[in-house]
Amino acid sequence: MSEIIPDVMRAVEIAAPGGPEQLRLSSRPTPRPGKGEVLVKVAAAGVNRPDVLQRKGLYPPPPGASDIPGLEISGTVVAAGQGATHLIGNRVCALVAGGGYADYCVAPAGTCLAVPEVLRMTEAAAMPETLFTVWINLFERGFAGDGDRVLVHGGTSGIGTMAIKLGTLFGLEVIVTCGSDEKCAAAIEVGAAHAINYNGSDFVEAIDRLTEGDGVAVVLDMVGGDYVARNLRCLSDDGRHVSIAFQKGPIAEVQIVDLMRRRLTLTGSTLRNRNLDFKAMVRDEIAETVWPYVEGNRLKPVMDEIFPLEAAAAAHSRMEAGDHVGKIVLDMSA
Repeated sequence: MSEIIPDVMRAVEIAAPGGPEQLRLSSRPTPRPGKGEVLVKVAAAGVNRPDVLQRKGLYPPPPGASDIPGLEISGTVVAAGQGATHLIGNRVCALVAGGGYADYCVAPAGTCLAVPEVLRMTEAAAMPETLFTVWINLFERGFAGDGDRVLVHGGTSGIGTMAIKLGTLFGLEVIVTCGSDEKCAAAIEVGAAHAINYNGSDFVEAIDRLTEGDGVAVVLDMVGGDYVARNLRCLSDDGRHVSIAFQKGPIAEVQIVDLMRRRLTLTGSTLRNRNLDFKAMVRDEIAETVWPYVEGNRLKPVMDEIFPLEAAAAAHSRMEAGDHVGKIVLDMSA
């Protein structure tokens, strides 16, 4: 029996740039999939820091994307455009460029991953954005390989916890920074080899001590600002510094002679504005290389708190408070 798709759905809108109170539950026309797209009846949607930036007016959606926040979803495919009808009826999670905070969301067929039975839909919704980001930046741009030591800032964030879990599966020694002893303990429980309380010690000195002066092969940085120069001091020769955000600001001062002398690499990326061909290529790599660990129940996201759709503002408040460990998710069925 085919799904009856309503003309109107619930969705969270951003009333105006500002605080969490600007998120409003409203009604929107239910979108329709085009060629190569699927319509997903959303079970859950991940909450990510780019959603917070979009709400503040600092990270507008790319041209053609929905203005509804939400970059990752899970649910059931209920309709599809040309070339994607084979996915109708399937449980999927998907990376999207927007539109996740709603009862229905259009997703590119090329970014969909099948949700195995071992994964709850709330867990599935917590995976695409962090998994794509960590895979691209730690493994592809950072060239992290078996036996490498890596430093990841924000160790209890969604990105941080995924980097710990995925890095451990692929033979990395993952060292993280966190803002409290409690968060450091949580990161160790997730699987980090070491966790440094950046409010209690200098992480540069700690890295020097933990690695006996050898440094780390890769730094995955979401802080920016004056962290960049400090991160470079943590790198071993031929090390790679990968920027994925700049919470302390977009300006950094580095010593070029140090880059040259130690053959360091500075790189970084954003994901939302990459073209669909690139995202589909990454999806294929993840499906082949990482997803078997998910299907085998060896890789799951660390979950923090689950909120109903109408409590999206509370979900954003929790993220901004910085107390969360792992992923915050909206549950459409709650």
